[in-house]
Amino acid sequence: MASLRIRIYGDPCLREVAEPVDEIDDEIKELAADMIEIMYENSGIGLAAPQVGIGKRLFVADTQEQEGPNPMVFINPSIRNQSGTSTMEEGCLSIPDVREDVKRAESFDLEALDLEGNVVRFRADGLLGRVILHEVDHFEGKLFVDYLSPVKKIMVKDQLRALEKESLAASS
Repeated sequence: MASLRIRIYGDPCLREVAEPVDEIDDEIKELAADMIEIMYENSGIGLAAPQVGIGKRLFVADTQEQEGPNPMVFINPSIRNQSGTSTMEEGCLSIPDVREDVKRAESFDLEALDLEGNVVRFRADGLLGRVILHEVDHFEGKLFVDYLSPVKKIMVKDQLRALEKESLAASS
């Protein structure tokens, strides 16, 4: 999977709905390891498989709130019991140089599988909660710019058009 690259705004794979991971095999483990490497190389704190052109419900994250690398892998995550709202600035490795405030749930219950197939459950909030919601949106073909008001969308329109052209050039 050495040919993985971050797909940029305008790439159709970013708008496709991802499929669940059926089996956690060596290929999935290699994908997760490659994604962690790509995330760190690009100074990211989260990366979903659709962002590297793989239509699977898997994402990696490291909010870097603890000392040293602390990569986490989430497979087939499910979000329940969302509560409250919080607004925070977001960016995306697939939409470089665009950052805007996005309103999301303040906290929620998460259930997912880890790389060993163990069920992971916890109440998520803060920066990790924000990253989880952002990455799970990628599974539905949704990007953070979809949450922007019409006025904010106009303000970033030229940047998004430039990214679409870059994406088209990269795919040809």
